[in-house]
Amino acid sequence: MTLVAAFLTDTMRAIAFLSRLRVPARFFEGDDGRMGRTVRAFPVAGLLITLPASLVFALSLALDADPLLAALLALGAQTLVTGALHEDGLADAADGLGGGRTRGHALDIMKDSRVGTYGVIALVLTLALRAVAIADLADHLSAAGCALALLAIAALSRASMVWHWSQLAPARETGVAAGAGQPQPVAVTVALATGVVLAALLLLAAGVTLMAALIAFAAFAVTVPLWTRYVRKRISGHTGDTIGATQQLAETALLVALAIFA
Repeated sequence: MTLVAAFLTDTMRAIAFLSRLRVPARFFEGDDGRMGRTVRAFPVAGLLITLPASLVFALSLALDADPLLAALLALGAQTLVTGALHEDGLADAADGLGGGRTRGHALDIMKDSRVGTYGVIALVLTLALRAVAIADLADHLSAAGCALALLAIAALSRASMVWHWSQLAPARETGVAAGAGQPQPVAVTVALATGVVLAALLLLAAGVTLMAALIAFAAFAVTVPLWTRYVRKRISGHTGDTIGATQQLAETALLVALAIFA
């Protein structure tokens, strides 16, 4: 298999892992479910997964829709594509880490499919912040620029998942994250490099000022390590929920920074 074909296979597997989009079965021939190499394609997969939402936002703005309405439509489209996978992780992580008295108690809460007070608050706050921040982009960028900015954030926030994943051992012996294995060091490097480069190019192409882009990167660089450090302190490892929560927190931090400084 050539390098291009291998990366395409990883991208398709990453799309299937991160969304509800159907991927042809041929891309899973010989697949053992391990994600060690596949994670390198997370930024590209995230960009493709977010493409429908970015188009919905740009088209809504072009049709003179209110920016907040356009933002909510874009978030709705994104939720349909991803099945609210990362939002579910955020809610479970907030419930477990917020309500768990001990490491074991926190992990037990995170396994519970019910959503508690911490989870609801986390979802409401992040959805509200994302919606308002996305709407605010329309005051600074063209419709096409807004779409490109959303794609940039999608790529970089998926790279954050890989970094968080690589920094912590599995908190449980079983589960989605444990079964998927640890990211390969080379794959982590590729994911981070791809996410940063794609985000930088897309933000600049969107018309975001260099200063605003640098501040957004700084917000990202602070949020993700602090979250990872907190998770390590509370449960000494990652779970699928904390990985998903990482994406949500990274996306929110990037959007808020751009909304304020773009």
